[in-house]
Amino acid sequence: MRVLIAPDSFGDTLTAVQAAAAMAAGWSVDRPEDELVVAPQSDGGPGFVDVLAARIGEPEAVTVEGPLGTPVRARWLAAGDTAYIESAQACGLALLGGPPTPRTAVAAHSRGVGQLIAAAVDAGATTVVIGLGGSGCTDGGRGLVEVLGSGADGAAVASARARLAGIRLVAATDVRNPLLGEHGAAAVFGPQKGADAAAVELLERRNTEWSRVLEAATGTRVADAEGAGAAGGIGAALLALGATRESGAAVVAAHTGQEALLASADLVLTGEGRFDHQSLRGKVVIALAEAAGRHRVPTVVIAGQVWLEAGAAEAAGLRAVYSVADHAGSVGLAMSDAAGQLRALTARVARRWPEGG
Repeated sequence: MRVLIAPDSFGDTLTAVQAAAAMAAGWSVDRPEDELVVAPQSDGGPGFVDVLAARIGEPEAVTVEGPLGTPVRARWLAAGDTAYIESAQACGLALLGGPPTPRTAVAAHSRGVGQLIAAAVDAGATTVVIGLGGSGCTDGGRGLVEVLGSGADGAAVASARARLAGIRLVAATDVRNPLLGEHGAAAVFGPQKGADAAAVELLERRNTEWSRVLEAATGTRVADAEGAGAAGGIGAALLALGATRESGAAVVAAHTGQEALLASADLVLTGEGRFDHQSLRGKVVIALAEAAGRHRVPTVVIAGQVWLEAGAAEAAGLRAVYSVADHAGSVGLAMSDAAGQLRALTARVARRWPEGG
């Protein structure tokens, strides 16, 4: 049997590359005769650069401002005249220096992402693909714009647009949320970044004011566009600077030859840190399952945690869903021994998998 192992990252505990290695090791324990094809995936969030680097080339590193101002080393990838950037490398939750809090939720910014874009453009890139996801900030991309432009508010937007004239920008994300409102960046993703009710209200107010600046400078209400709320609203800033939105999962799928791999697979094994209703809205796992379904290949998900009611996974076309936390007996052990527990659970799944599907 040919098994395609194609997980996303497991939050801050395992990169997609590490998760794929653990799954492959676990599956091989009881089914060493199966052919394993390892192809880690990303939707633009953490691991975007690493996954592409395995197929394209060696990343370059530059020092930028982290989400709270502390310098961090961030990597980006050059492939001809195209640069691939991962916002989480510069403003990710993992760079906060500890668990997110209301204070960090309010203070975190996207300046480092602007510095990464500047580095890529200065190096000669004419197309810059920015993977969005896993950010620790909710600043609407204001920090990014201020780095690329000069002056304040509308002047910064105008000068940033002028600086990037002739550069093709791509916001690579499968998040479709707008910038504002009940489905916006602050309301939906703010609590995941440590924001309490007061912080969510403050962030929403700030982004509302910022959206007016973007609209006045561009003549377009980008706050309502699909993906504007991605990565804490960085999507909105990029759209205001002329970016187009593309599926991050599709960008990675193209570079990993996903269609060809699925056509010859008998089973797809994928996963992510938390499998929930957000996952069902087009994230890597579901995008991969839908593609596998077109080839009549079953998909099994192994996730760190599963937050779905009974029947939801089957309704989404998945053969089965397993939780590492349930297998380990606690979320704590699932996170502290992430690779070991994922490997052990995958071995258990392999033992139970019927020959031929």
